[in-house]
Amino acid sequence: MSAPTRRRLLLAAGAALGLAACGAQPTKPDTPTPRPAAPRKPRVALALGGGAARGFAHIGVIKALETSGISVDVVVGTSAGSVVGALYAAGHGPFELQKLAIQLDEASVTDWSLFDRGLIKGEALERFINTHVGGRPIEGLRRRFAAVATDLQSGEPIVFQRGNTGTAVRASSSIPGVFPPVTIGGREYVDGGLVAPIPVRAARGLGADVVVAVDISSRPSGKTKAGNLDLLLDTIAIMGGAMGKTELAAADVVIRPELRGLPATNFQQRHEAILEGEKAGFAAIARVRDAIAAWERKHN
Repeated sequence: MSAPTRRRLLLAAGAALGLAACGAQPTKPDTPTPRPAAPRKPRVALALGGGAARGFAHIGVIKALETSGISVDVVVGTSAGSVVGALYAAGHGPFELQKLAIQLDEASVTDWSLFDRGLIKGEALERFINTHVGGRPIEGLRRRFAAVATDLQSGEPIVFQRGNTGTAVRASSSIPGVFPPVTIGGREYVDGGLVAPIPVRAARGLGADVVVAVDISSRPSGKTKAGNLDLLLDTIAIMGGAMGKTELAAADVVIRPELRGLPATNFQQRHEAILEGEKAGFAAIARVRDAIAAWERKHN
């Protein structure tokens, strides 16, 4: 076959291919299949109630939750609950908290006053908290944290979510007649247990999906001849009983360490309080897991 003939054949073949291409439909690129959104885990909150020295039980509950693999995202505390809650939110694990509690010198959080509006100034407690949270403000803690106090002028609960951590805890813990009111922004604040003994609603307000409430405040000390301070704390606990029931009704799980007979003023029985908290915490683990699973089934 001559060269001109070959060229003509090649040109004809090329033209045929070109016409075929013109008639073909363009192929669309494969559209990637959208991936389903990963299921969101619920935000779990601890609502830690007040109860003075009985607050050491909170450490045992935290220990049970942590060692069972239950992660806490939000911590809200009233009075003694704000003390433990602030330290936990700052990053102290349960064993560190237990060590701090056992080694705690009562004088490091107690500064007696003779001429103020309370028996204890509260400045030592504020320093203790700020020292052990590394001087960080509330918004700088590792976990979201809030302390609940009572506005002395309005009688309303105030949820401190920003600012000086030690000052907020001091305000939340200022039992009338024992601590003087704490002035913040020109207003006076006292113990949050007067209006929110177990701060469940505050935890909901911070975006919690599952709230685990720890109730240490609803029982009197059980002492037949209680001293003046025990009597005052028992009276506050009884007065707060109705409010506590309202708060607890909004919780998903309520943990009640068996603390009857442990006076709220007895710091020497801190080890017993921690053990009771741990025992009650482990007994509630299945209920906490069920509450988390129920939320996941409903929302994912």
